[in-house]
Amino acid sequence: MFRSLSSHNYRLWFIGALVSNIGAWMQTTAQSWVVLTVLTDNDAVAVGITMALQFGPQLLLVPFTGLVADRFDRRTILMVTQTSLMLLGIGLGLLLLLGHAELWHLYVFALLLGIVNAFDGPARQTFVSDLVDEHNMSNAVALNSASFNAARMIGPALAGLLIVIIGSGWVFIANAVTFLAVLFALSKLRTSQLRTHPRAPRQRGQFAEGFRYVRSRPDLLVIFIIVFIMGAFGMNFPIFASTMAVELGGDAGSYGLLSSILAIGSLTGALLAARRDRARMRVIIAAVGLFAVAAFVASVMPTFWTFGAALIFIGFATVTMLTTANAFVQTTSDPAVRGRVMALYMAVLMGGTPFGAPIVGGIANAWGPRWALAAAGFAALLACVFALTWAVLARNLRLQLHPDSRWRLVVTHAGKMLPVSALVPEDFSEEIAFTSPISLPALSGQKPRTRPGDVGRSRASSGHARVK
Repeated sequence: MFRSLSSHNYRLWFIGALVSNIGAWMQTTAQSWVVLTVLTDNDAVAVGITMALQFGPQLLLVPFTGLVADRFDRRTILMVTQTSLMLLGIGLGLLLLLGHAELWHLYVFALLLGIVNAFDGPARQTFVSDLVDEHNMSNAVALNSASFNAARMIGPALAGLLIVIIGSGWVFIANAVTFLAVLFALSKLRTSQLRTHPRAPRQRGQFAEGFRYVRSRPDLLVIFIIVFIMGAFGMNFPIFASTMAVELGGDAGSYGLLSSILAIGSLTGALLAARRDRARMRVIIAAVGLFAVAAFVASVMPTFWTFGAALIFIGFATVTMLTTANAFVQTTSDPAVRGRVMALYMAVLMGGTPFGAPIVGGIANAWGPRWALAAAGFAALLACVFALTWAVLARNLRLQLHPDSRWRLVVTHAGKMLPVSALVPEDFSEEIAFTSPISLPALSGQKPRTRPGDVGRSRASSGHARVK
């Protein structure tokens, strides 16, 4: 489960990122609470607008951010972006401490934060491939998610406590201090052990190459549609947790506690993902279905603790989906365009928020947070049905009665019975695609044979054409 930590560079990065992530979740919690209770009168739409401004740049800047991650040194990019994020935290913290903060200040801060994160995200996601080998990449991605969600469990609870004791401004200052940990880790990496990656050449059509690659991969398109729907309507946790905390009679401490309870399931999902040898499409589809059920259940929970229990399953389903999708995209993408593909992935994931967050916030304002949760569940249900439909059509599957029993249903493909697991498509793997031998037609009186040099053709025959 923790095999990637045997690498010195990855271990150092993991510790620094964990400390920084705790600070980031402290800031996220404080930011939403300040907007909801200090600068407005429980206005969930204002929280949604703040989230839209924070995540919108990741969608608008995607042609540039992925190319930057593919062309320039990712360690240098991270040094610049992490320093910028630290300075932004200090600036807003001082505004709050001096009593000059207004709602438009939070909006501007969220926008600047989004611009910096637009460049930081693709570089940070693909930096994992510089720290570990291909065999350990899926495990490293899952451990990154575990670090992120361990921080989600600690950060909000700590933020809720600090808001009550010393005020929101100091939470932003504390977050700025935590960036020193990741900057120290980046400065102490053994550069001789960092893996090199192919740099994107300076030529026409570079911006569009990532789009063309994703368009040639139907499996990636399905994942992108799923994460867009979930990012837009399902993953608005600051809105859900803050408004439900108020609905159930809680305060800032209750909001922080709900966020930490959510992270219990998230951390569990991330650790289980680290145990899997590779990312599988079926896990993504199942996780989206679980999210839909958990969101519907959470929307009708009558008390704080029963709602918190439902949040555990929401967190588990969300992180299982995100970790598996992230690993699937990274491990099956061509290294030459991986930065641009991950930029598209992050843009699709985060870019849905500017569209969905204000809608979810409006539903929470008009009909209450329970209806907002139900809307998230309905969106997840649609995503699950869409993915299953694609799986059935992609493999030309049919559900028919068993020939020996009128009460038994079987899945068939080209007239042959298949197990129920066939509803989920074969998982694409770059390694399998380039190493699987292709059977040649048998000559008269001979058994079928394979040619050692015939590799990689299965990819073209399955519709996964590689972009040159």
